[in-house]
Amino acid sequence: MRNGKAQKLVAAGYRGKRLLRGVVCGLMTTAGGIGHRLPYLIPDVRTATAIAVVIVAIELLVISWIRKRFMDTPFLRAAFQVTVGGVLVFLVGIWIGNP
Repeated sequence: MRNGKAQKLVAAGYRGKRLLRGVVCGLMTTAGGIGHRLPYLIPDVRTATAIAVVIVAIELLVISWIRKRFMDTPFLRAAFQVTVGGVLVFLVGIWIGNP
C-alpha cells in the first residue's frame, strides 16, 4: 500500500508548523463538539438526540473522507475504523456515566 501525502511528509520529518497544527486541531475539536451539542438547546430530548445522531454521522463521514483524501486510506476501511472508534467512545461514555 502506498503512503499518502501526509504520511510521506511525516516520514520525511515534516509535520508542519506547530502553532498552525494546534489551531486547526483546536478549531476542529470545537466545531465538532458544538455541532453535536447544539441540538440539545431544543426542549424535546428525542428530537435533539435524533438531530445530534445525524450530525455525528455526518462528522464521521467527513473524517472518513479526509482520511481517504489525505492519507490514501480506502473509504470503506476509513469509515469502518472511524465508526468503530466512535462506537468505543460512545460505550466508554455510557460506562463512565453509569455509577
